Formats: sequence, structure tokens, C-alpha cells
Amino acid sequence: MSITISGYTFDGQHQGTDKLEEHSGIYAILCYRKEKYFVVDIGESVAVKTRVEGHNRKECWKRNCNGTLMVAVLYTPNLQKTGRMEIEQKIRDVYDPPYGKR
Repeated sequence: MSITISGYTFDGQHQGTDKLEEHSGIYAILCYRKEKYFVVDIGESVAVKTRVEGHNRKECWKRNCNGTLMVAVLYTPNLQKTGRMEIEQKIRDVYDPPYGKR
């Protein structure tokens, strides 16, 4: 399953982290409600699964979703941190998620 966010094809709309891979990438935290997906947060990491599982805003996401909390990942094995941050910022500029303002 995949979802397109700002023209990028992300893996998933996973309800947990079991299917996430421990690779570098950009993760999108989504809230699914009323048959729509809302981008709650966007981030990047060299180790996506560990980052999402231990994220300091995790409880805020759960508390404020009012729907089903999900995660999608754009794996970027050929990008360094700067490249991942550029994609993250492009998505933030479009969706203006409520968490993780830079």
C-alpha cells in the first residue's frame, strides 16, 4: 500500500511500526478520519523505525488525532541528511503540519 504526499510516493499507511524498515528516510505521521488523511507531522531520520517508535511527540500525536493514527515512509537510501531535510521542508510548506515547526 502506498500514499502520495507532495508528489512523493510513501510506503504505507501503517497503523504501527511493525512493517517499518530501519533505513534512512522521511516519515509522515497521518491521522485518518472522516475518510481523509491529515498530515500531523513530518520528519527525517537515518533510522526511521527507531525514530518513530521513540519520538518525543508520539503521545501528542495519539492524544490529538481523533481518528486512526498512521505512519507512511519515503525511504531515501541515496540521500544524506541535507537531501532528506529538503524534502521534509517541501512537504511542511505544503501541509503545514501542527507538530515539528522549524
